[in-house]
Amino acid sequence: MKKVFLFLNTILLFMLVSCAQQNKIAVTNTNETAIAFPGAEGFGKYATGGRGGKILIVSNLNDAGEGSFRKAAIANGKRIIVFAISGTIHLNSPLSIKGDITIAGQTAPGDGICIADYPVGLSGNNIIIRYLRFRMGDKNQNKGMVPGSGHDDALSASRRSNIIIDHCSISWSTDECFSVYGGDSTTLQWNLISEPLNYSYHFEEGDKDFENHGYGGIWGGSHLSAHHNLFAHCVSRNPRFNGTRLGATKEFVDFRNNVIYNWGGNSSYGGEAGNYNMINNYYKYGPSTNKNVKFRIVNPTKTDALDFGKFYVNGNYVDGAKDVTKNNWLGIQMGNGGTEADKKEAVIDNPFSTEQITEQSAVKAYEEVLKFVGASYKRDTLDERIISDVKNRTGRFIDVQGGFPHGTAYELTMNAWPVLKSLPAHADTDKDGMPDDWEKKNGLNPIDPSDASQNKLDKHYTNVEVYINSIVK
Repeated sequence: MKKVFLFLNTILLFMLVSCAQQNKIAVTNTNETAIAFPGAEGFGKYATGGRGGKILIVSNLNDAGEGSFRKAAIANGKRIIVFAISGTIHLNSPLSIKGDITIAGQTAPGDGICIADYPVGLSGNNIIIRYLRFRMGDKNQNKGMVPGSGHDDALSASRRSNIIIDHCSISWSTDECFSVYGGDSTTLQWNLISEPLNYSYHFEEGDKDFENHGYGGIWGGSHLSAHHNLFAHCVSRNPRFNGTRLGATKEFVDFRNNVIYNWGGNSSYGGEAGNYNMINNYYKYGPSTNKNVKFRIVNPTKTDALDFGKFYVNGNYVDGAKDVTKNNWLGIQMGNGGTEADKKEAVIDNPFSTEQITEQSAVKAYEEVLKFVGASYKRDTLDERIISDVKNRTGRFIDVQGGFPHGTAYELTMNAWPVLKSLPAHADTDKDGMPDDWEKKNGLNPIDPSDASQNKLDKHYTNVEVYINSIVK
């Protein structure tokens, strides 16, 4: 009996120690059934997107109409979007993507898909987006020196839940490239955020000229996982942690295994009254990085109403600063006149508990990110250049797509968008999103469209999901 009590006491002690070593944040979904797709990780991994819904095929590059991306994106109900064409879709107006959708950019035959000219936002919940490019540009941004000019993100989502954005390339915005905040159960993974337009047409109340506003993104929400993303050539907001300043619930962001390159005046900052893990990220200054922030990891800030957030900062690699890499405390620089006492209060000793990802050291993550980040199934020339910049410590901030001077007419910059060549689409007789040859090989019926939403091949994923997931690993 004494041995039993001793055993139980030992177990109890172990549990108490384990709890003491992590700061508890409630995890909203512990469902261990199907994840969004193989390789989905973090808080957004349980998004179902359009699973079980209709299959919509994008067959042209038109802005609207039958077979267009817009018509599929704004449709109601569960739907999975596949592509029978590659190329750049030049929008004629902003696009709001409705919820319960899976967008499989990897299905495009050829070099893939890019969305250009107007901002794209998420207006619903339960969204999976993979292998797309969002390169807005300044065509519709110059409204003159009036407040509100040039205030668009290339891709954004506010107060949305069950979102996962995977392997997308986002650039050429006039506000932030890619902002996601105020929601819940979100994952941002393997995305390449680069070249927001700096001296473009962003104008706010009180400005006397257009701002230098080449910013990466505002990230936050109740449960947001961000891993294996790359920020390159963003002046600031790499990212800005939203905190609770815009009405979010108690914020928690798990930010790990990301790469931040060539920031300007600030790397990561913000986080008023929120909770953050910053673990095993890689910081590499570039030609445009201000000397006084070359070795900065994060710059916590506060407001009159909201105090500094809580930050667990560990395992981050700061290129060129062995002392900061060894002791991340040295890379934390408090904002808003924060004192050493404020820093001791804000920086915590143990990480917040989180949805686990396949974690790597910062150095290993750097290598993997450069290999696979962005719409890398068929990487375009722009992303190839960005990756080369990171490797070779080259590149700069730009003001206009293609690196042209501020004020260059849009018509003279149209060649800045990489040419995305299309190949003939695979034969798909029943228009169910699965090629005939693939259906035959896997025992499906190429003249029965209903089998796309069946589960013959996998108990968790519908047959069409098995197909789109098989394209990329």
